[in-house]
Amino acid sequence: MLSRTADHLFWMSRYTERAENTARILDVNYQTSMLPQSASSAQSGWEGLLSISELKPRFSAKHGDRVVPRDVMDFMVRDEDNSSSIVSCLKNARENARAVRGTLTTEVWETENQTYLEVIRMLRNGDFERDPSQFFEWVKFRSHLSRGVTAGTMLQDEAFHFLRLGTFLERADNTARLVDVKFHVAQKNLANALDEDFDFYHWSSILRSVSGFEIYRKVYRDVIKPERVAELLILRADMPRSLLGCLNEVMNNLAMVTSDASSETSRRAGKLRSDLQFARIDEILANGLHAFLTQFLDRVNELGSHLSREFLVPATT
Repeated sequence: MLSRTADHLFWMSRYTERAENTARILDVNYQTSMLPQSASSAQSGWEGLLSISELKPRFSAKHGDRVVPRDVMDFMVRDEDNSSSIVSCLKNARENARAVRGTLTTEVWETENQTYLEVIRMLRNGDFERDPSQFFEWVKFRSHLSRGVTAGTMLQDEAFHFLRLGTFLERADNTARLVDVKFHVAQKNLANALDEDFDFYHWSSILRSVSGFEIYRKVYRDVIKPERVAELLILRADMPRSLLGCLNEVMNNLAMVTSDASSETSRRAGKLRSDLQFARIDEILANGLHAFLTQFLDRVNELGSHLSREFLVPATT
């Protein structure tokens, strides 16, 4: 029974986190699109957004090859045929919560249920079109609320730790995709920027998309530099949305659900965390950031697959 309950909680938290991360990257694209820049730079930003979620083929099948910002926003926010859209993620989070309603506290269930009902109301009333940034802030707030209510009211048993595992695996995946695509776009287009201010606003918007702008200022006390942005989002253990920070949380929660440190899931998670812990940003950049992040994404996806097979999928008879 734990396996089935844990599986629903694992995916409930992943979908909630995915909705938040989608809101974050959409907001940074929306804000960046209002900066002075060439048409090709703006276009690359919206195409990169689709690349982050590997949704370009599905978008093109529905909207054609021309990437129009309005169509991208609609596809990523309200399109129920897109399983990664905000409305689809919040719906799936709610359905997974409904499947294990009896194991959730009233507060957790009401938070998930109300979030989905409210987002449908907001989309029907045109709240998203009137103020996209405010809508994205609301999505982020509801994700924060979900995590807070869960941590503050649920019994911290094995099922709870699988819920946390879902959150941090999803966050690690999304942060890696954000860094990879945004650095690639920057390398292609910043040389064509209209003025030096673009460089500052480009990197500051990326930091704001992961709530890292104030943290960067506190840690580095210097102008924003791309290599330090990469270091903060990849290797800083005290940065909540960094890759290393997420893997630390994955290891902490794995330790609470398995007594066998030699399990394949624990081994893979430990090796990935160790590789991040002892890495240096100058070595990563010298060897190629894209190659490093591509390999990281492959390993995170493999880790999730092993976790599902080892803990979540009921054994067949």
